[in-house]
Parts: sequence; C-alpha cells; structure tokens
Amino acid sequence: MKIAVVGATGLVGTVMLKVLEERNFPLTELIPVASEKSVGKEITFKGKKYAVVSMDTAISMRPDIALFSAGGSTSLAEAPRFAEVGTTVIDNSSAWRMDPSKKLVVPEVNASELSADDKIIANPNCSTIQMVVALKPLHDKYKIKRVVVSTYQSVTGTGVKAVEQLMNERKGITDGPMAYAYPIDLNVIPQIDVFQDNGYTKEEMKMILETQKIMGDNNIKVTATTVRIPVMGGHSESVNIEFENDFDVTEVKNLLANTEGIILVDDPANLKYPMPKDAHEKDEVFVGRIRRDESLPNTLNMWIVADNLRKGAATNAVQIAEYLVKKQLV
Repeated sequence: MKIAVVGATGLVGTVMLKVLEERNFPLTELIPVASEKSVGKEITFKGKKYAVVSMDTAISMRPDIALFSAGGSTSLAEAPRFAEVGTTVIDNSSAWRMDPSKKLVVPEVNASELSADDKIIANPNCSTIQMVVALKPLHDKYKIKRVVVSTYQSVTGTGVKAVEQLMNERKGITDGPMAYAYPIDLNVIPQIDVFQDNGYTKEEMKMILETQKIMGDNNIKVTATTVRIPVMGGHSESVNIEFENDFDVTEVKNLLANTEGIILVDDPANLKYPMPKDAHEKDEVFVGRIRRDESLPNTLNMWIVADNLRKGAATNAVQIAEYLVKKQLV
C-alpha cells in the first residue's frame, strides 16, 4: 500500500502525515511530494526520514492512493495524471468538488457511494464537513427543509501566512506578511474568499452547494455567512435548522450523542459547550447549545465545532482512504 502525500510540506499536508501516523494507516511505502523548490527536503514519519520528491517522480512510483493538499490549480493539472496510472486521488482543494462526475465525500455521511471506479475523490470544504456530520442523522429522522449557518472560522483555514499575521499583530509587529486586507487580531472579518456576483463569498457558496451534493438532496435550502475570527484550533458554526417534521429536543441530543464522529457537549447548567480549544487536534465534531427555535415551528438551533485542519481537511481525507482500503476499492 503505497501512499503519496502531495503538498507534504504545507499546513494541511503536515497534518495529513500526523493523522496517518496516529491512526496507524496500513501503508508500506510513503511518498512525500511537494513543489520543485521543496524537492530533497526531508520530512519525518514514524521516526524515519523521507526525502520529498517531485510530482513526476511520484507518478512514476504509481502510488495506490494520493492525498492531495496542494491547491486547486495543481490538483486540476496533476490529479488526472495520477489517476491515469491507476492511483486513487483524494483531493482537498475545491477543484473537483462540484464536478458532477466526481464524488464529494464525508465518510460518516456518504462513503457508501464510493466504488473502485472513483479515481478522483473530492474532500469537501472544512466548514461544510463538520456541519453535514451533524446534519445527516437529523435529516434522516426529521427531513431538513432549510439551514441558516453563520461561521466563526480559525485563521489556520487560510494558512501559515495568516497564522503569522495574527501572531505578529499580537506582538505589535506591523510590517510582517498580511494574509488579509485588514488586521485580524482584536477584529472580525466578515469575508472568506472572494465575493461573487450575488453578494455571497465563494466560501459561503461552497457551503450551500456542497451541503446539497453531500446530503444528496437539492431541496435542502441553505444560506450562509462565513466569518474569520482571531482564533486557532478550529471552526465554530451557529446553525439554525428548519425541519419538515417536529422533534423532541431530548431525542435530538440522544441521536447526536449516538452518531459516529460526534461528541455531544451540551450542559448549559454547568457551562459546558463546544469551543475551538476543546476541538484542537481532535478528529471528532463537537455539538452543543441544542435548543428549540421558539420563533418558528419545527426549528432547531445548535452550535458545531471541529478542528478545521483535522476533521475539516486531513482526517476526513485519511478516513476516506481507510474506507477504500477496508472495502478493497484500491
């Protein structure tokens, strides 16, 4: 089982390696891949050093699975080349997500759709992943009509430059690299990615369209506002869900508490609710603040938190790879 990690020196690629190691993924050979400027650099995996190789070298080695986290343009150019030699690509960029011929997968929700013919599999947007993990059992039980989501997203979702900007601002350094158009420390920026013609940002449209595709139901109406906040460790979401059928709040809590991949943290009497600090370096999705929306019938409020570099990116990709191996699809 040869596994390539494309973008191995980047923020998500580094976490992918960590998750592969922690989960003891059954690989026999690791192939770290990065841009030409990183070729020859060494990464450490399970105490052993590996030299980073080029894209061409990796393709010639014909890995069984390639975990991609190298940006959309790289994925569009290189993922088909891996697929041509029989590699199954699991891509973390937005390049293939809305391609109707490609599966968009969150294992807890729709892994059963995968087959051996799927050679390029899309990993969804981080904020979408954590939300649909919590939505799926509720949709199965009560049928979702509409979702209103506001996100509170970590700077790690932007990358190393954004983390550096935040830390520099905390130290009073004003001439460092800027990932955002504005200061992020002691600030909130109601823009993630570029604005579209309809006034939504690209990130907001990702949440809307990806949710419908993953859930397999274009009748679910979704509206989103995505916001960057000066936090590291995970993304948070305030989610309002309108169902076709009524629900019992206690039943909702029990349903979520017994769903794979979810940890229920909902004890307001003792001030227990999910926070990014709690989700940091965890693979689960944390859900709390569950309560009926008293302004509308059949409507629920809840708060969802997950580590965006892990479940929101690296862990989800590795879980897809684990499923492919378990079901002998590679």
